[in-house]
This record gives sequence, C-alpha cells and structure tokens, in this order.
Amino acid sequence: MRNTDQFYTRLPSNNIPLAELLIEDHLFYKVPDNWHVIITDIKNSTSAVQNNLDETVNLIATGSIVAVLNVAHKSNIVVPFFFGGDGATFIVPEAVMSTAMNALLLHQDNTMKNFNLVLRVGTVPVTEIYGQGQELKIAKFKSSEIFSIPILLGDGLAYAEKQIKGEEYEFSSRNPSNNELDLAGMQCRRDKIDPPETDHEVVSLLVLASEGFMQSEVFRKVILHIDEIYGTPEKRQPISVAKLILRSTFTRLGMEVKARLGHIDFIDQLKTWLTTLIGILYFRTKKGRTYLNKLVSMSDTLVIDGKINTVITGAKEKRLRLEKALDRLEQLGEITYGLCVSKTAVMSCYVRDLEDSHVHFVDGSEGGYTRAAGTLKLKMGK
Repeated sequence: MRNTDQFYTRLPSNNIPLAELLIEDHLFYKVPDNWHVIITDIKNSTSAVQNNLDETVNLIATGSIVAVLNVAHKSNIVVPFFFGGDGATFIVPEAVMSTAMNALLLHQDNTMKNFNLVLRVGTVPVTEIYGQGQELKIAKFKSSEIFSIPILLGDGLAYAEKQIKGEEYEFSSRNPSNNELDLAGMQCRRDKIDPPETDHEVVSLLVLASEGFMQSEVFRKVILHIDEIYGTPEKRQPISVAKLILRSTFTRLGMEVKARLGHIDFIDQLKTWLTTLIGILYFRTKKGRTYLNKLVSMSDTLVIDGKINTVITGAKEKRLRLEKALDRLEQLGEITYGLCVSKTAVMSCYVRDLEDSHVHFVDGSEGGYTRAAGTLKLKMGK
C-alpha cells in the first residue's frame, strides 16, 4: 500500500480569501482511507464550566493536542488537528495512531486523578467513516503570512464523534510499557485577555449547516457575513500584543504542572515560575516583541471541521447585526448556530521553540465554545 504519512504535509497552502476557498472543490483532497480520526472530549464539560472550571477544561483540551503533536513530531509527521475548547480532534496516519492513543489514555488517567474530570478518548478508522457514506475533504488555508490551518468539509468527524460518545464505545488497546506522558511545550500562563478596544466584546460562535444544504455554500454565506460586519480577520482578532499579560501565580502554574507531570512537583513548579519571570523580561526585548507579534498571527481563532468554530471581537452593535443575519439563515433552515458573548478571551499555547514552532489556542472566557455548544444542542433538541 502507498505510504501516505506525509499526505497533510504535502498539501498546498491556499492563500486566497476563505469565502473563495470554501467553494473551490478542486482545492480539497480526500483524506486517505488508511488514516484514523482521534477525538478527545471532556464529559459534562458544560457543568464543569458552570462550576468555574473553564480554565481547567481549556488546559485539558490543550494537553490532548500537545500530547498528540509531540508524538507526531518525533515521527516527523504533521497531522491536522482542531481545537474545540473542551476537547480536540485529530486525523492521523497509522504510523502514529497507537502511540498517540496511548499518550491520550495516560492524559485521560491524569485528568481523572488530578481534576476529577472524565476525558473521553476514542478513535474511528477513516475507512469506516467512508463505509458509512460520510465525507472527509481537507484543504490548507493560509490564515496569516506565517500560519496555515486545516479546513475540513463533510460530516465524517460528526459521525466519528457520535460513535465515540456512544455508551457502547470503548477503546481497550493500551500499551502498559509506555508510562510517560510528553506534554513538553504546553504553556497556559496568560491571564484573561481584554479585547484590543475597550468597547469590544469577545464572541465564540459555532455554526452547523443543515442537512440537505451544501456545507461549502452555507459556510461561505456565514463567512461573508462575518467579513462584511466585522471586517478582515486582522480587525476581528481578539488577541493583541498590547493586551497580553504573562501569568506568574504559583496556583495557576501548579495546575499546568499537574497536567504535565500527573502530580505537583515543587521543583518543576519553581522552574516554571522562574521561566515565566525570565519570559516577562524577554518579551521586553526586540526578539521578544517579534515573538509576541508572531503569537498574534499564529493564534488559532478559526476552526472548520465540518462546522464553523470561531472567536472574534468587535463592538456590540456588530454582534447584533451578525445575530440578525444568522437568525435569517436559521429561519430559512440553512443553519443552526450557537453563540456566547464574553468580556475577555483566554489562550493556551503549545511552544516547541520561540522562533517559528508555536501555536496558540483561543476561546472566549467563562467557557465560550462550551457555552455556545450548549446553545447549539438545545436548538437541536439534544
């Protein structure tokens, strides 16, 4: 069988407006049928967020991404992934599937032991997804000069999620000899981040295309509405250099250390705290400011994984205009959407090095994506 490990690496990165990319079917490629979908999801995350555990929920979701990316990096394989606030989704080749799953099961154990939260972890072969008549079509979108993200169309991931969340699902293949969880590079050290402008709010938005409507066309309409109302992606970016503040409290760093090591280690916590203090000084240097500017460009504020997930900022009047436009599409039966308004954004990070290898996951504070998903489920009667 042809080796497809570098499938995603070799995809061309499309530097055209997203609304155009969505309807250019020839720029999307079928995910190889010998790959696998992996999904992590915190059970009862809405309840956890309501109990003020939103930062913990984001931390655990980020940890699952870091665990898989570190496994893939060691094999020199790039995999597409999708951050969802209370979990994450990956599409991986066979070469890293079992190692990635084992890492996630260790992360699952740590999550229960340290935070008393259940992290679902599961995998579905792409060949099974195709066998059920579902699609997985993927393209790379250049969202900034230095950052590309995967854009996925089709209901394949929704099918996989339904299977993994089913009562009968169980993944039992575990490698007991590998007992080390590599979460190196995970950083969650920033306080809640104010929008760039004082009159702005942070909006976490989820949009599903209704059955019977073409995803690409519906998503294009939504993106065009966002572009028209909020302006370019740069203008609606909720993260700005001026508002970034490093965390340095022992309590918050302790939570990060627990997620990484599975327990509180005072020496490691002290090292992390000292690194943060050094970072505060570093960010005042020319190199540090360059990193912060790249950080803004490499902030993951848009995810399209068979639905639109995005975090944007702007004045309240713009959000009301967007809601009116979305309500109209919903009344026409084309979409179902969930939206949450926050005063600030939160960000967790994966930093392999300070030059080019880092990515930053953004959500609305108080569990923006999770609350928006709750609204979506209510509308769908789930």
